[in-house]
Parts: sequence; structure tokens; C-alpha cells
Amino acid sequence: MTNFQAMMVEETGNKEVEKCIRTLTLDDLPEGDVLVKVHYSSVNFKDGMASMANGNIVNEYPMVPGIDLAGVVEDSSDSRFSNGDKVIVTSYELGVSHYGGFAEYARVPAEWVVALPEGLDLKEAMIYGTAGFTAGLSVIRLEEEGITPESGTVLVTGATGGVGSMAVAMLAQLGYNVAASTGKSSEHNYLKELGAKEIHSREDVQPEKIRPLDKQRWAGVVDPVGGETLAYALSTLSYGGAAAVSGLTGGTKIPATVFPFILRGVNLVGIDSVYCPMDRRKQVWNRLASDLKVENLLETIASEISLEELPETLEQILQAQVRGRKIVRL
Repeated sequence: MTNFQAMMVEETGNKEVEKCIRTLTLDDLPEGDVLVKVHYSSVNFKDGMASMANGNIVNEYPMVPGIDLAGVVEDSSDSRFSNGDKVIVTSYELGVSHYGGFAEYARVPAEWVVALPEGLDLKEAMIYGTAGFTAGLSVIRLEEEGITPESGTVLVTGATGGVGSMAVAMLAQLGYNVAASTGKSSEHNYLKELGAKEIHSREDVQPEKIRPLDKQRWAGVVDPVGGETLAYALSTLSYGGAAAVSGLTGGTKIPATVFPFILRGVNLVGIDSVYCPMDRRKQVWNRLASDLKVENLLETIASEISLEELPETLEQILQAQVRGRKIVRL
């Protein structure tokens, strides 16, 4: 019987959640078509929420969190995958209601599995993970809305986080003039290294008073923050601009009006990486392996941690103390 290590979240008697390293066997894994030996996972804000009491992410305890994984197929009952295939699995129910990527093995439905595209290795795939996938999908959707490098400046909010860091680097690589906003004054050099041409404070994009329409500043916005930051971004989008919205770290309510939509024709574009259709999913991963691939990812954006370091990192990501991407080496 194969024994392996996993980080689990378990509910204690007082409704608190405990994070612990456990030894599991393959029989402990849920049903699925494809057994993957996991090489890498990554840490996302959603994983942090899955590890906390009242996070409203995990459906049932105990659970192995981790909404991302990359590894090698060890067994498959589905003809699309064979032993030795390198694969990626992100989102769906992974790490939420189905044991996820924070384990040395995972068994998943074949419908969730993407073959590793040529141009990426397993570590690079997890430096992207859901955050990079979300950033890539956001960039693609802005392109589809007609936002080009010639359109003007693109604002990226929450720019030192996983989605924000990746979006800054991808947009800069494509030739866009990128304005990055952050609440961390110590990270300006980091954002410039990623390719940002302008740095704005959190207060600059979240003023005390948000006007229904303000001065036109941005051709497009990549926003993983939401809340008042999104409201201000909408009020300052240029005519025909678009905001690709993927997150809620700044809140779920948007104190906005209809004026940006009916007077400037701006577009609010929703970004869903969880149930994104497979054809679109493959398109995004192929772009991440080609023209959206950011060079020197590990050196600039990511750092590796072990399974034993994971509980502390999950605490840190909830406190906005993680810059860029944390990759879990299994």
C-alpha cells in the first residue's frame, strides 16, 4: 500500500479549523478517473480561505485543500490520458469538495485534466496556477474587447498579489503601458521589475469620494480586488474601455452607478476560472506557454516552499503578506 503525505484541514470540536500534515494511502483518495503523482501545487487566496473557520469554501471536513496541481499520471481509466503523461488540474471542485493539490497524490475526474502544453514544465505551470490562469484569461478578454497597446494605459489593481503580479508582467511583455496599484510602498521596485511604468498607491485608486464619472484615465483594467477600487476604476475608464474583474479582496459590494456604462460605453467583463469551459481553458494554457509566458518566472515572481511550511504560508496569504506566487514542492 502506497503511503504519502498530505496537508489536511480538519474541524475541531469548537468549530475551529486545524491545519495538519497527515499520512494517507491511495484508498483515502476520492473516486476519479486519473491518479496523479503531484510534483507541485501553489498557494492561492482561496486556499487560505479554505484553511480558516467560516471561510465558506470547504463543503465537508476533513479536506485536502489546494485548488491547483501539476504532476504525472500514474494510472488512468480514461483513454485520453496514459501513464507518464504530464498534466495540470486547476479549479473545478479541487480542494473544495474533492481532495486537492496539497498532497503527494491526487485522484480526479478526467474532465478536469489538461495535458501540459509544450513550452511549460510542471513547475512553471504551478507558478501560473489559478492566479496566472486568471491573469491570462483577463488579458485575453481585454484583447477581445478591443483593448490594444495603442489604446492607452491599463491599470492593474492589487498588483503585488498572484493575479496582479502575473497580469502586470504579461501586459508589459505584450507592449502595454501598465499602471500598477498597491498598498505596499516597499514593493515599487518589484512592480517596476515586472514591467509597470506607473505605480499608484491604494489611496489613489480608492479615494474617499468616488464620483459617478471622473477623469478618463485607463483604457482597460485588470481587477482582482473589487469593492470601492472597482467602482473608482469604472468611473475613470476611457470611452469604450473594459474592466476584467476576477476577485473580491476589497469587498463584494460595488458603490457604482450606471453612468460609465451608458455615457462612456464601458464594459464590465467577468472572469471565472473555476468552471471555465475546457476549450477556453486549453486556449489560455496554450497562450501561457507561448506569447504570454513570462521569462524568469521563478526568479522574479515565485518562491518555493515545502509541505511543512504550507500552514504558515496560508496564514500569511490571508493577511496580504505574500508577494507574487508561492509554489509548494511535493
